[in-house]
Amino acid sequence: MGFQNGLSGLSASSKNLDVIGHNIANVNTVGAKASRAQFADVYANSLYGSGSANNGIGVQVTSVNQQFTQGDLMSSDNPLDIAINGSGFFQLSTNGALSYSRNGEFRLDKSNFVTTTNGSRLMGYAANAQGNIVTGVPTELRLDMSDIAPRLTSTAGFTANLDARDTAIDAAVPFALTDTESYNDATSITVYDSQGSNHALTTYYRKTGDNAWDVYVAVDGAEISGATPAAPVGSLTFDVNGALLTPAAPINFTYPTAAAVGGTQTIALDLSDLTQHGSAFAITALDQDGFAPGQVAGFSIDSDGVIMASYTNGQTKAQGQIILASFSNPQGLSPLGNNAWGETSSSGQPVVGAPATGVLGSLKSGALEGSNVDLTDELVNMITAQRAYQANAQTIKTQDQIMQTIVNLR
Repeated sequence: MGFQNGLSGLSASSKNLDVIGHNIANVNTVGAKASRAQFADVYANSLYGSGSANNGIGVQVTSVNQQFTQGDLMSSDNPLDIAINGSGFFQLSTNGALSYSRNGEFRLDKSNFVTTTNGSRLMGYAANAQGNIVTGVPTELRLDMSDIAPRLTSTAGFTANLDARDTAIDAAVPFALTDTESYNDATSITVYDSQGSNHALTTYYRKTGDNAWDVYVAVDGAEISGATPAAPVGSLTFDVNGALLTPAAPINFTYPTAAAVGGTQTIALDLSDLTQHGSAFAITALDQDGFAPGQVAGFSIDSDGVIMASYTNGQTKAQGQIILASFSNPQGLSPLGNNAWGETSSSGQPVVGAPATGVLGSLKSGALEGSNVDLTDELVNMITAQRAYQANAQTIKTQDQIMQTIVNLR
């Protein structure tokens, strides 16, 4: 049995060296996982059962298992480089066939699908036209590079303080945009029509008495009432503590626009956040719900996998959400090459969900997960495997010498 033991040892040691060499070769491969050869002894049994003094006949490699431990995260300048921090796999589609990977080197193809370097498409949840993520059945993620359409301003508001110390303006003094003595304070905000053209909306505040103010509005330097003298769009009253009493609802006003954008536009002016305290007039926030058209300026990916597109008009919109998959037995996955694994009956079916939920890890954009191969350990393992190979070769050599001695007997 000496030859059999030595030959099996040489074979097992050779396979072990192959595994170690594969690990070392992939020390710089993004998302690669170290493998480990596992061995078992081999015994021959008699026809009716094993005897009490059976000699072993060698060793065999029972499996090569991959170690799915976390690799180090490395920063990157590409926002589509994504690292998984924790458990889970990216789900990929190659002509409809699903595979799984930890390699987050993604890019856009000519059709704007998010793909790997070998063309497999990243799977996730799509977003609808309003930017809401539609969870359910995963699909191949495709980014929308079209312009974002403008939105008509329908509401506008201010957070500001009117100075309670201001003197009320004499009623005999008519309001006029060009007469700064006819109002106490003014502020402007940009609003948009239905085609995305911007207009300057200016509000003027005129104190008429104790805790009482009139509000006038002009658009693009033209007072909107068209009356002579100008008429306020609304009046404000405050309580003794400086809190707004009226109006309780937004003030609706309409102003003329070009015929191409409808001829008129109505805006609800929300002044509920105004106060009247004994300090200087100050604007702390402006808000309106319209915007100009915009082009895609870039993308970012949150830790929960949501891909956000940013536009040149300052808007953002979700384009989709990356999903991750987990397996009850990752060791049962079948290596497919190209940093991917396939589902098997041993691995179980994938549990798919959004990152940072359940047992799934979070994502980090602009980063990659490096190989978890420890080069020092592999070099030491190589020395050990080499010694084992040499020792098994010595077993064969010794058995050969014994056989030669027997042959030379006379």
